[in-house]
Amino acid sequence: MESTANAAGVLGILSRLRRNRAVRVVLLVLVCAAAGWALHVHWKQARDALLDLPPWAPPAAVLAGMAGLAAQMMAWRALLAGLGSPLPRRLAARVMFVGQLGKYLPGSVWAFVAQVELARDHAVPRSRGAAATLLAVAVTVATGLAVAAVALPLSSAEAARRWWWALALAPLFLAALHPRMVAWGIGLAARPFARFRAVAGAGPLDVGGRAIAAALAWTLLAWVPLGAHLWILTWAVGGDPLSSLGPAAGAYALAWTLGLLVVFAPAGLGVREAVLVVALAPVVEAGAALVLAVLSRLVMTVADLAWAGVGLLASRRRAGAA
Repeated sequence: MESTANAAGVLGILSRLRRNRAVRVVLLVLVCAAAGWALHVHWKQARDALLDLPPWAPPAAVLAGMAGLAAQMMAWRALLAGLGSPLPRRLAARVMFVGQLGKYLPGSVWAFVAQVELARDHAVPRSRGAAATLLAVAVTVATGLAVAAVALPLSSAEAARRWWWALALAPLFLAALHPRMVAWGIGLAARPFARFRAVAGAGPLDVGGRAIAAALAWTLLAWVPLGAHLWILTWAVGGDPLSSLGPAAGAYALAWTLGLLVVFAPAGLGVREAVLVVALAPVVEAGAALVLAVLSRLVMTVADLAWAGVGLLASRRRAGAA
C-alpha cells in the first residue's frame, strides 16, 4: 500500500507536468541513460564470457528473452482490455516497453508511473492503467512462484530449501487471482487514485474472469522463452542440455519474481544473481553460475532496450505519417 500511495503522489505531480514536452523528453532521456548505463556495466562484467560463447548463443538468448517479454505485454494488454480500455498491440507494446525502462531507476515505482502515464496518452484513465499494471505484477508473481515450485524441487534441492517460504506462497498467490479476490484488491489499491478516477470519469474498476484467465495463460507462456534464454546460455557454457532444463526454468522464474518484489533494487539487481547462482549449482560450477547470472542480466537488458527501441521507432513513424 505504501508504494501504491507513493505512486499516487508521483502521479499527482506528473499530472501537472505531463503537457510540458521538455519535461517528458528529459524524463525519457533519463530512463534511457539509466538503462544504457546498466547495459554498459553488464557488458564490462560479461564481455570475456560472451566472446567465448558459440556465435549462435547470444542472439538466440536475446530473441528468447524478447519473446518472453512480448507474451508478458500481451498479458498486460488482456487485463487492460478487461478493465475497459483495449489498446492495439502496437500501442500496447510502446506503452509497456518504453515505460518498463523506468525499472532501471532505483525504486520500481518509476516503471509503474511511466507505464500509467504513457497509457494516459492513449485515453487510458490512470486508474485503469494503474490497476492493469498492478494486476500484471500479481499475475507474474503468482505464476513465477508456481513455475519455480514445480521445477526447483526436482532439479535444484538447495534452491528449493533456501527459498522454500517463497515457493510455499505460490498456491496463496494463485488463489488470490480469483475474480472476487481481484475485485476486492483492486478496490483497496485504487483508493489513492480515487481523485483521478473521479476527474476522468472512469467509473468503477472491474475486470472479468476471462481477462484474468487470458493474462494467466499469456504469463505462463512467457516463462517458456524466458527460461529458454537461460537454458541456452547454460548449454553454451558447457551445461548438459537435458539436465539444465529444469534448473534454468525454475531458477529464472524465482529470480525474476524475487527481483520484482525487492522494489529498492533497480530491475532486481543483485537479487536475481543470488538466486541464479544457487539454483544453477547442480548443472554448472559456482564460477560458471555467476557468469551465467551476469550474462542473463546482459541479455535481458538488451531485450528491454530492443523492444523499447521498436516502440519508439513505431511511434515516430506514426507521427511522421500523420
